[in-house]
Amino acid sequence: MKKCIISLFYILDNFCKIYEEWEENKLVPTDRKRQRQGKLSLSELLTIVLYFYLSPCKDFKNYYLYHLSYKYRGYFALPSYSRIIQLWSRLILPLAIMLQIFKGDDTGIYFIDSTKLSICHSKRTNNNRVFGNIARIGMSSYGWFMGFKLHIVVNNKGEIMAIKITKANNSDLSAASDITAGLKGKIFGDKGYISKDLFSNLYSRGLRLFTGIRKDMKNHLFEMEDKVLLRKRSLVESVFNVLKNSMNLEHSRHRSPLNFLVHILACINAFNLNKSQNLLPFLFNFDPTLS
Repeated sequence: MKKCIISLFYILDNFCKIYEEWEENKLVPTDRKRQRQGKLSLSELLTIVLYFYLSPCKDFKNYYLYHLSYKYRGYFALPSYSRIIQLWSRLILPLAIMLQIFKGDDTGIYFIDSTKLSICHSKRTNNNRVFGNIARIGMSSYGWFMGFKLHIVVNNKGEIMAIKITKANNSDLSAASDITAGLKGKIFGDKGYISKDLFSNLYSRGLRLFTGIRKDMKNHLFEMEDKVLLRKRSLVESVFNVLKNSMNLEHSRHRSPLNFLVHILACINAFNLNKSQNLLPFLFNFDPTLS
């Protein structure tokens, strides 16, 4: 485990060196700049947060107060728990950039689906104050819930290519066009993505959509390879299973919409870092302009 956190810090430290140089040159300058250096560098803060999703801990408070301070004593100059929570908001931009450079390989075969992100129990929807004006009530295969939807595209190796977060009452079709931008090849989805307009839009961009058919639709002949790949759509469900059960993607302890977004980005990045075998080429070939 110690080797794991050191390897993670090495990767993130190399990323932060490039990111901080890009941030200093590209972002709008300001006079309100912190002069005094904090106890934790950006790479250390990223390591602490991302390693939580790779650890056996289920909540960040116990992980930070007991697991991290006991097992890795002396590795970090740890501030108080309330302070580390305040520092989470600084991670949105670097985590969003990491999501782009640590994504999966372009294999030409992709799977798309969405899952619910419930932010409270269904009996407490009227009492929720954190997401009261943001979250919406939607329907899933498990019933009604209040929260958001996470839309994901994965390749045939189970690597996450792109994500999008929408409100719970948005349909899967509303995010399909944006989340598949830049992809070419074949993409497979469930019956929720049946749409002539979506098929035409994706086909004009070099991406062919395959879905099942409803009972009132005429049957279409598929090639055997495409028929087999359509049955492999459960791969994206396996990704959701790892994110929710092993990495604690969905929970009801959020106290800030900003930290909720950091939680989602950090969980996805931790999954990508754990899934990828060789990340050093990404760092050495990383283009900070993000064109």
